[in-house]
Amino acid sequence: MAYDLITMGRIGVDLYPLQTGVPLPQVTSFGKFLGGSAANVAVAAARLGRRTAVVTRTGDDPFGTYLHQALRDFGVDDRWVTAVPGLPTPLTFCEVFPPDDFPLYFYRRPKAPDLEIDAHELDLDALREAGVLWVTGTGLSEEPSRTATLAALAHRARSGTTVFDLDWRPMFWTDPDAARPFYREALRHTTVAVGNLDEVEVATGERDPHAAARALLAAGVELAVVKQGPKGVLAVDREGRSAEVPPLPVTVLNGLGAGDAFGGSLCHGLLAGWDLEKTMRHANAAGAIVASRLECSSAMPTPDEIDAALTAGAVT
Repeated sequence: MAYDLITMGRIGVDLYPLQTGVPLPQVTSFGKFLGGSAANVAVAAARLGRRTAVVTRTGDDPFGTYLHQALRDFGVDDRWVTAVPGLPTPLTFCEVFPPDDFPLYFYRRPKAPDLEIDAHELDLDALREAGVLWVTGTGLSEEPSRTATLAALAHRARSGTTVFDLDWRPMFWTDPDAARPFYREALRHTTVAVGNLDEVEVATGERDPHAAARALLAAGVELAVVKQGPKGVLAVDREGRSAEVPPLPVTVLNGLGAGDAFGGSLCHGLLAGWDLEKTMRHANAAGAIVASRLECSSAMPTPDEIDAALTAGAVT
């Protein structure tokens, strides 16, 4: 039986402060959570009832063991999560200054294991048969992950739905110009592109949401999704249909992880065949719910929680 969703890319341990509004030097306690965009998107979709798996790598250490356990606890298949001897499992710290300041500190040196995904070890048939394949911009930042990501896209050959999460993280690249050729190549093989204003600007050179959406469609995708922060989300497809949906009112506790909840819900809506507006409203609600909570993976909402937020018109 094929998976509804397979994601490829970043995984790690999030160590988030249990005190808000406190700089890291003064934080006294942390919570440990599964993290990384690819893993979180798989968790978010699993919470919505989808059969999901993630292709990634960890260190051969206790944190790697924890990530396997967490994935299984969340209902995500971990069969393609393998260890890389000699490299530590990545850690990510953040500071929490609501409503809009959440500095991230990535500990991914000397190299993150998830950048050691090898094209020769991919289950290409499974990747092709999945309802949705989700890849990330970070996966293009170093070899051999770059070749593996592009190989998975080329083998899938735009069958089904293939989502490119633009996932621009400047600390993983020398500069935007270094990323653009690989982003263009990935866009040739994908049917859906999703990113915020900074990410679409890296991919297309355009920051205006409508211009960026047009540029993404011109680059080859069938659906462009541009997240605009406080202005909501814009989705435009190749047939000229569009939806521009405002954000759901929410008191933000931690904005990190909201985009991954949005992504898991986006995949759910695409698999369900929903129209653009319904898909975007559902995804917006999923992201808003996670923004109201401290953690990321364990904060991913259930269908009932999303329905309640949509009915209320806000996250309460």
